Amino acid sequence: MLELFLTFLKIGAVSFGGGYGMISLLKEEVISHGWLTESQLLNFIGVSESTPGPIAINMATFVGSSQYGIWGALLATLGVVLPAFVIMLVVASLISGLLKFAGVKSFLNGVRPVVIGLIVATAITMFLSVILSFESIGSEVFFDYKALIIFAVVATCGILYKHFTKKALSPIILILISAVMGLIFYGLL
Repeated sequence: MLELFLTFLKIGAVSFGGGYGMISLLKEEVISHGWLTESQLLNFIGVSESTPGPIAINMATFVGSSQYGIWGALLATLGVVLPAFVIMLVVASLISGLLKFAGVKSFLNGVRPVVIGLIVATAITMFLSVILSFESIGSEVFFDYKALIIFAVVATCGILYKHFTKKALSPIILILISAVMGLIFYGLL
């Protein structure tokens, strides 16, 4: 359990950009430790995305719970939250004074592209894994047309809604649409 806590402490300490920015690091750590398969991790990401709360905390809680029950959930969650909590306490007390320094502004400007890159890389990786069942170079590729149809319908609903109402469609509605389509397409209804 100590290894679980330390792993999530490390993830929490080096993950910039919130939960989506940490998914690639989380994937690397969780799979290398053998705690989850890539398929299980994708399922956990889906559940984390559709449950209330930040995705980083939900992921830590789910992974910890899958390994060591309630104590694993508590330790993984504490590990991922603790660095941000401590950093925010320090930053909150110093923020007004820090933002006037060019080095701090340069640091923040340098971190932004990395965060965007991590989020885009995660999106591409998840797309390849879900739509093409692509896990690594040389692995067999299986095209999942059902997942692509669900993706296309949800994306189209979001785009059309925004076009006609000038407001974004609630992510909750998009999740519900995709869940119902998943139940229909994958034979549970």
